Amino acid sequence: MRKKFKFPLAYQILVGLILGIIVGAVFYGNPAVETYLQPLGTIFINMIKMIVVPIIVSTLIVGVAGTGNIKQLGKLGGKTMIYFQFVSLIAIIVGLSAANIFKPGVGVDMSSLSKGDINQYVQTTEEVQNSGVMDVLVGIVPNNIIQSMAAGEMLPIIFFSVLFGLGVASIGERGKPVLAFFRGTADAMFWVTNLIMKFAPFGVFGLIGVTVSKFGLSSLVPLGKLMILVYLTMIFFVVVVLGAISKKVGESIFTTIKLLKDELILAYSTSSSETVLPKLMEKMEKKGCPKDIVSFVIPTGYSFNLDGSTLYQALAAIFIAQMYGIDLSIMEQVTLVLVLMITSNGIAGVPGVSFVVLLATLGTVGIPLEGLAFIAGVDRLLDMGRTVVNVIGNATATVVISKAEGRFDNAKKEEYLKTIEDMA
Repeated sequence: MRKKFKFPLAYQILVGLILGIIVGAVFYGNPAVETYLQPLGTIFINMIKMIVVPIIVSTLIVGVAGTGNIKQLGKLGGKTMIYFQFVSLIAIIVGLSAANIFKPGVGVDMSSLSKGDINQYVQTTEEVQNSGVMDVLVGIVPNNIIQSMAAGEMLPIIFFSVLFGLGVASIGERGKPVLAFFRGTADAMFWVTNLIMKFAPFGVFGLIGVTVSKFGLSSLVPLGKLMILVYLTMIFFVVVVLGAISKKVGESIFTTIKLLKDELILAYSTSSSETVLPKLMEKMEKKGCPKDIVSFVIPTGYSFNLDGSTLYQALAAIFIAQMYGIDLSIMEQVTLVLVLMITSNGIAGVPGVSFVVLLATLGTVGIPLEGLAFIAGVDRLLDMGRTVVNVIGNATATVVISKAEGRFDNAKKEEYLKTIEDMA
């Protein structure tokens, strides 16, 4: 019997990516590309956003209600936040080190660079800076959970879902119908996710086609050194840093990458971690991580564990300083690290988050804010890379926390990996 031909989703997305680049390059500067292709990307992104909130709410409620122990939940939260801050600090140090060693901004001819529009990020940054630490803490507690869900505000949604899950657990038998409803909702949403993913290659084709048609490939040359260094540094961080962390807990970073190849190609193509959140949660649970840990760590990581973004922000800050001939002292770079640690937390839902964090940071060490306009044109391509690192970082964090809690299911992992091999 002839073996049925299979064309895996990862390859379908890759074809969409390549065709999008070709179409965008051929029709560079043609407004018709955006007119006809942008709707494909927008529809796909909207479909993903449509299911993210129901999945987070339902899986978190089911997971927390299954645990039902507020003390254990507090312990889980503490370990998770310590891990997030530790890895974020390493990412910043790696980014600063790469920029100081290879000096990508030295010798750049600023007259050959075109400036992008960063006004929208300036306005957002002013809004963020006007919010103090207490405002951020207050913002975690929603005064209207429906409004928070409509806005996709991750932290208020997590806060409400955790409390609701504890409430369901506390009422015992009366909570079982509620638990069954949310368990059914989660299962239904994952089915919808698999259906939506069939549209992913078309969404990727539209998004990439529009991006390439806007900036063209020629605009990459003047900032080529920066782009190459950013990508090589991110590869180093994934393979060496996250690889070492994975090995420490008895896992392989390459197994994680292989397991998530579909999601990583999609995240790279769309520059959005949100597009892969449902499948990431599903796969990490199948890999052996408990539902409540997956439901807590991954959504929280989208606000506090942006390894790729923090690494890039540190590197980009030094790049801009070097471009202007500004030599930052050790103390100024330490200040930069501390400010980045503070400003990069909890604002993942802000559009153009990396630019917003940089704008909020550069002024503290005397780096001209307008320097960001020079890298705005290639930010989308850099964002594609850092999104992949963010996804791998959150997958690694889920495994690490599961192992730290002593609740990782190795038998389930082996069974899942064997199933994947048999399907290949």
